[in-house]
Amino acid sequence: MTGNTNGIQIQGLVKRYGDFTAVSGIDLNIPDGCIFALLGPNGSGKTTTVRMLTGLLWPDEGDALVGGCSVRSDPRGVKRRIGVLPDGDALFPRITLLEHLRMEGLVRGLSEDETERRAEDLLRYLDLWEKRHVYADEGSVGMRKKLGIALALIHGPDVLVMDEPFEGLDPIAAARARDLVAATAVKKGTTVFLTSHLLALLDGLVDEVALISEGHIVRRSTVADMRLRGETLQSMYLAAFRAGSSMEEVPAWLV
Repeated sequence: MTGNTNGIQIQGLVKRYGDFTAVSGIDLNIPDGCIFALLGPNGSGKTTTVRMLTGLLWPDEGDALVGGCSVRSDPRGVKRRIGVLPDGDALFPRITLLEHLRMEGLVRGLSEDETERRAEDLLRYLDLWEKRHVYADEGSVGMRKKLGIALALIHGPDVLVMDEPFEGLDPIAAARARDLVAATAVKKGTTVFLTSHLLALLDGLVDEVALISEGHIVRRSTVADMRLRGETLQSMYLAAFRAGSSMEEVPAWLV
């Protein structure tokens, strides 16, 4: 496979857990600087895809180029190019918010001065500066999510992969996180691959979207094409998945 320098190319990616196939041969080509959303119900294969793209899971078949590096043949290269916000948090409980960012910046090759500058910028923007000395396990869900976003961004990655970046954030924090994602794509040319159930926050943010169901890509579109058809993300999503819902009416005993 060959691909764009900062884009993502997925070819025939498969992941199985025993007899269950979580991701079933998906193909996606995401160009440089694109903000791309992979959407689908719980259990559809989104997080498994994210984990394969970030080197946390090994594909059973297929390959993906992330920032020009193969997840199969050059997983270390992938990890050098990306910033990751994983499903849940991957924080050290007894390290403060600021210490997390200091450690991440130095591990990523930033100087101490640059790490301090970027850490302060991110913590202030995300309204965490006054909480910078709080231990991770003492922070709220929202604080930990915002720290995760800062950790994913501090080194200025070429590719940003985010699993549910807005979940657990209050409206102001979600808006700020959304603006950070947009800015890194527009100003730096970072390619962004994200999943989210909060469709309203994706309107005006994402450039392209794909729907995944039972490990298969069932639809893909640019947002520009959707607008020409008079579609929104919500209408597209509901049209694809509502028909498969097992219960359309509220149970009678609840009303």
